[in-house]
Amino acid sequence: MLAGVLILTVIPPAKYLLPEVSINDYGKNCVVIDLDETLVHSSFKPISNADFIVPVEIDGTVHQVYVLKRPHVDEFLQKMGELFECILFTASLAKYADPVADLLDQWGVFRARLFRESCVFHRGNYVKDLSRLGRELNKVIIVDNSPASYIFHPENAVPVQSWFDDMTDTELLDLLPLFEGLSRETDVYGVLQSLRTR
Repeated sequence: MLAGVLILTVIPPAKYLLPEVSINDYGKNCVVIDLDETLVHSSFKPISNADFIVPVEIDGTVHQVYVLKRPHVDEFLQKMGELFECILFTASLAKYADPVADLLDQWGVFRARLFRESCVFHRGNYVKDLSRLGRELNKVIIVDNSPASYIFHPENAVPVQSWFDDMTDTELLDLLPLFEGLSRETDVYGVLQSLRTR
């Protein structure tokens, strides 16, 4: 430093993971939705009643991934798309998750898709850092079966049970009344806090 001269280094602001909110979603709260064991279950082992079979290349070899949709996922996604700005955020690799999302989301519910490279690797887990989305946190909700995924923002979470193959499961359907209420909130923290204290 020269005598009497202060040299400042300007660090550009971090780039957010999401683009600006679209006109159609302006004023809506943002819901971040996980994929595996939240909306679907996938396996490299053949599943006789698979909803989709997705070819995925791993180390030069194409593997078939068998995908089961969680019961009521179609109704859940359609309703969520009406009520919220919906973002798919998965710790899975895009080469698997993107084609699954193409088959799952027939209605264009997901305004953006975020994959493993958008996560923060923290203490052995891929964490979905909601502060990097570019949305006001009091208007963001994350729906995920893994508490490690939202460890930075547990106050924004609507936890769901991990789903594998129980075709009598109704959790997504059962959550719709809660989300209808959350869609009208200008600050989601109060409702989510009351969920945690039940």
